[in-house]
Amino acid sequence: MSHVGKPKSMNESRNLSKPDFEQLSEFRYQMRRFERFSERAAQDEGITRLQYLMLLHIKGYPGRDWATVGELAERMQSHHHGVVALVTRCEAAGLVRRAPSVEDRRQVRVHLEARGEAVLERLAALHRAELKSLEGAFRVPRIDL
Repeated sequence: MSHVGKPKSMNESRNLSKPDFEQLSEFRYQMRRFERFSERAAQDEGITRLQYLMLLHIKGYPGRDWATVGELAERMQSHHHGVVALVTRCEAAGLVRRAPSVEDRRQVRVHLEARGEAVLERLAALHRAELKSLEGAFRVPRIDL
C-alpha cells in the first residue's frame, strides 16, 4: 500500500496552518459544486454522471475517437467489471457501441454512437461554460509542506 502524499505521523499534519486548511476546504468545496452541477446537467439529459464521464473519455481519448474498456477504467479510476457494466447500459441506451479490436480480439473498443455524440456535445458545452464561470474561484491550493 502506497503512502505517497500522506503524512507519516500526526505531528506532520500539525505543520499545516489554518489558511492551509481553509485553502484545502475551499478547493474541495469548489470541486464538489462542479461535480453537483455535472450530476444535474447529465440528469437533465437523461443520463448519469458516470455515463457522461464515459462519453467524454471516449471522445477525449488522445489520438483517436474510441477507447478500450481498460483505458476507460483507468480514466474513470474504476474497476474493469464496473466499466463493462456501464458500457452495457450505455449500449442499451444507444449511446455507444462495442467492437472487438482487430489487432487483439481480447480487447473491446468502445465507440460513440450518433446519440452519444449529440448528448456529449450538449453537455460538454454546458460544462465549458460552467468552468469559465468558475475562473478565479476554482484554483489548486498552494500549500508548502
